[in-house]
Amino acid sequence: MLTLFSNAYNYTASITVSYIGVDVDLWLWMTWLLWPLIVTFLLPLTIVLLFYITGVILYVYKLHRERLINAYENNFWDGALKTVAALWDAHGWIWHGYEVNGIENVPIDSPALLVYYHGAIPIDLYYMISRIYLIKAKLVHTVADHFLFKLPGWSIISEPLKVIPGTVQTCSDILKENNLLAISPGGVYEAQFGDRYYRLMWKKRFGFAKVAIDAKVPIIPVFTQNIREAFRCIGIGRRFWLRIYLWTRLPIVPIYGGFPVKLRTHIGKPIPYDPDLSAEDLQKKVASAIEELICQHQKVPGNILRALCERVYNPLNCSKKKT
Repeated sequence: MLTLFSNAYNYTASITVSYIGVDVDLWLWMTWLLWPLIVTFLLPLTIVLLFYITGVILYVYKLHRERLINAYENNFWDGALKTVAALWDAHGWIWHGYEVNGIENVPIDSPALLVYYHGAIPIDLYYMISRIYLIKAKLVHTVADHFLFKLPGWSIISEPLKVIPGTVQTCSDILKENNLLAISPGGVYEAQFGDRYYRLMWKKRFGFAKVAIDAKVPIIPVFTQNIREAFRCIGIGRRFWLRIYLWTRLPIVPIYGGFPVKLRTHIGKPIPYDPDLSAEDLQKKVASAIEELICQHQKVPGNILRALCERVYNPLNCSKKKT
């Protein structure tokens, strides 16, 4: 039976087509034709691979903590976290020429809530957290969707990196303990159904505003230039994917990309705590701040080729100089 299948495969692979007197290997021709498409859809898997590399590194440190704890003055996680942060920071610098503007707006000795725009894959968040941890030695706690906590091996990542499901009370308690916390009001919905026009898709979500008001902390708006050009969700069958999402609440929209576009995170000025603002008013104020960052630093509609060219120069800066 195996011989039969082997012969059939060899026969299929050796099919040739005579075209204008030239024999063309059909199998090789199809492989060459589809290779760019295959690579494009495989690149997002590198992010998954990095996640599991992160898990392996942290698992090794946790498993051998008795041998390693003497090498660190503080918590045994510190060495592991700095190693992981360096790994992500190196990836961002090499692949995306990653930069952070406004990192001085992130406090060290006081709590703050960082609110960011959610790309198809929030790789910019990983880069930003790594850069803050390496430069300011301050770990940013993050809120993740509930489905992530059902993935095998996720606990070994979420525990040391302080990733939480995030209820209003839990988030408020973290901030009251003098920590930094990052959250995206748009969440998975914005990630899957946002587009290259960079419109916020928060609907009536203002839980983050309730958190900031309860903890009495400032909110720092964050936006990363070209994040929609690095990874994109397919636009075909949008209504179909939306129905499935509303039914399952799972991020099932196929993602493609991994393009080495220029990524530059812009951290805005803190919006101070104001006891006179309601949660709804604060949500609008934060949304306006992020939309202003988008308007200043992102040319819409987003374009992958232009984002690639920005690795060399920034057309937005050039246009400002001309005016």
